[in-house]
Amino acid sequence: MIRPALVLALALALVRAATAQNATQPNVASPLGVPAVGIGAQTPAPAAAMTPLPPRADGKPPDFAFGAYQRGNFLFALKEAERRLDDNPKDAAAMTLIGAIYHDGAAVGRSDLEASRWYRLASNLGDPQAAYELGVLLLEGADGVPKDRDAAKAQFELAAAKNHSAALYNLGVMALDASNGRTPDFAKAAQLFLRSAYAGDDDGAYSYGVMLREGKGVRQDIIESAHWLKRAADAGIVAGQVEYAIMLFNGEGVTKDEAGAVKLLKIAAAKGNPIAQNRIAHLYAVGRVVERDLAKAAAWNSFAKAAGLADQSLDVATANLTPDERKRFTKIVRDQIGY
Repeated sequence: MIRPALVLALALALVRAATAQNATQPNVASPLGVPAVGIGAQTPAPAAAMTPLPPRADGKPPDFAFGAYQRGNFLFALKEAERRLDDNPKDAAAMTLIGAIYHDGAAVGRSDLEASRWYRLASNLGDPQAAYELGVLLLEGADGVPKDRDAAKAQFELAAAKNHSAALYNLGVMALDASNGRTPDFAKAAQLFLRSAYAGDDDGAYSYGVMLREGKGVRQDIIESAHWLKRAADAGIVAGQVEYAIMLFNGEGVTKDEAGAVKLLKIAAAKGNPIAQNRIAHLYAVGRVVERDLAKAAAWNSFAKAAGLADQSLDVATANLTPDERKRFTKIVRDQIGY
């Protein structure tokens, strides 16, 4: 799923500290959800892209251009998309693919201006992915593409009208924008996040779960909140893992399961979430659920502190490590950071 470069405004209005890391920087993947490979990357010979693709369930012919793009054969993908446009000047999917290739700088010089031109052509023909991609460029601003929030919103709305999950999510975020004197519309945001979640967006599920938990824009419902936050956690949304783990640990809206909560916290902590790291450090410091281990408590506390979350009580609890604990602490830190 392609993510926009938006700052989740929930962090300003309703997300507690436990959700901060995942919510602050939704990731920006390459257009069409495929990892970008630089111009200088090794690519297979053009003939490789012609390997027969499996038949589509809808009976339509295989998309050789997109298949080549997925395989990293960007030059063939570009030529095939251009050939399709020669046959059908209104092939919006081909236009969107060309826009993605220019945005990636794959097989051609990177040009957001040229990408935006192709996205706009495809958007005007009703392609929701093109509208979404153009909206992201307009929202962020790019080389040759002036930042234009209103124009970005208009593109997201075009995509959302066709149930584009990421566009719905972005509109939900924009509904919570309180900058420049704007008034956040929590009810609208909640409905957009719910629609986004139903359309398959796991960040939408996370955001809707938080709003249910806080009673922002929707009636507070802890049990329903746990349902959506579990989905986000299961999908690997780090903030969802932390939030759902806390609910599990406390038995809030869900059957209490401290062991399950610790398992989720460890996953989030390993991904660098400072809240999870802090909670794991506390558990090791007191020996709850896990075996008491001050070396591990000190290590996880140090990771959380490095990320900006200081905790004086943990500093005190781990201040007097034995020589053996100090040695293990050093090894844990070195192993975690890779040297």
